[in-house]
Amino acid sequence: MTPEAAIRIAVVGHTNAGKTSLLRTLTRRVTFGEVSQRPGTTRHVESVDLDVNGEAAVRFFDTPGLEDAVALREHLAGFVAGATPPERIRQFLQGPEAHGVFEQEAKVLRTMLDIDAAFLVIDVREPVLPKFRDEIELLNSCARPVLPVLNFVRDAASREPAWKELLSAYGLHVQVRFDAAAPFVGAERDLYNDLATLLRDRRDQLRGVADFLDTEAAERRQAACTRIAGLLVDAAAIRRTVSATEFADAARREALVTALRKTVFDKAQRCTDDLLALYGFRQGDADEAPLPIVEGRWTLDFFSPEAMKDAGLRLGKGAVIGAAVGVVADLAVAGISLGAGAALGGAIGGAMSQGWGPLGRKLANKLRDVHEVTVEDGVLFTLVAWQLKLTQALEQRGHAATQRITAQSPQDGDAPTRAAAAAVRGAQPARNHPEWESTGIATRSFWRPSPQREALIADISRTLLPAFDA
Repeated sequence: MTPEAAIRIAVVGHTNAGKTSLLRTLTRRVTFGEVSQRPGTTRHVESVDLDVNGEAAVRFFDTPGLEDAVALREHLAGFVAGATPPERIRQFLQGPEAHGVFEQEAKVLRTMLDIDAAFLVIDVREPVLPKFRDEIELLNSCARPVLPVLNFVRDAASREPAWKELLSAYGLHVQVRFDAAAPFVGAERDLYNDLATLLRDRRDQLRGVADFLDTEAAERRQAACTRIAGLLVDAAAIRRTVSATEFADAARREALVTALRKTVFDKAQRCTDDLLALYGFRQGDADEAPLPIVEGRWTLDFFSPEAMKDAGLRLGKGAVIGAAVGVVADLAVAGISLGAGAALGGAIGGAMSQGWGPLGRKLANKLRDVHEVTVEDGVLFTLVAWQLKLTQALEQRGHAATQRITAQSPQDGDAPTRAAAAAVRGAQPARNHPEWESTGIATRSFWRPSPQREALIADISRTLLPAFDA
């Protein structure tokens, strides 16, 4: 496929209907155009390509809003009666009014004559006024297939039935519900499949676009799971050792724990930023594509039960996390207490027979009077659950959205809870490999991930995928 073979689609509609936001969502280009609540934000025709396998498959044209269709319809009525609707449009475009009072409408109609089809974006929250009938008639006059895209259909103020009735009255029976604020699952495929009914000679090409987008979505989800699994292994591998003397000093102990918390916090925020970028959003895009994920996201303390409660993720006795993980939590391990002599002898024997594994290491530390500080499993679970909830929200978020993304509380037995719990259990081998922490041993720049670490991340990633089954 070459750029010349790209399907040319004009995105048209009334001012502030969400045309640019729709294009940002369809192309996942957060920097395209300008999104604003101010009417008439788009003043010129701009193009953006949807690439498939590195080549332009669809070329979209973002057009200004139709501002005075009623007056333009009256103006066109004065043209030669025998002319066809497209001929009248061309006569109008050659006249002085196309560069004057109707300049904005002329830009739209000029584009309409040079495309394969058009998406008519409709804000279904708007009342069905007579001016919209004139807009539809103007667009139909260009003799190009028009596919209405019903936007903001999930809003409580939606007037979707009234709009469908109007569109059907003008022969626009094929309509797509695509909420640019919160796209439906499968909405993109529906969009291109319905367009294929209007462009039969491009049907195979459009099906190829839909198939590519499905594959791309699956790969994006897999990449998100891999990134979250990497965060989990990274955090599970963290281990800081300190002498018993230092650990007994409350100030030094608090400083050590504080440093560990900051390390985990920074890793979690980098993961969050990577997920935002993966789904076409960026940190600080409020001016271009409003994305206030959760108030306080940049200072979310994954060690604080109150912060977790505010974010919709519960911690503590009797909460979902404790019930779901079912493994030992040890934020600060002050050595190891084995109790009775028989238990001690059995533990030592077991550790020696296993080549001094994790338990043997702890016994050795006890003999050397060294303590360890690691990240407890409850925090690891919260890290994973939070990132999964964020990913789920991003999969259903379009660039027209301005409201907060809120993370719902994990529920016993739901897919994200099961996946997060399984992932934490699967990450336990990382606790015996502090060299797997992504900063390496301390801050050596030549650190490289081991094949064993990457294999564990791949395994954990597969356990996270079922979180999206629902």
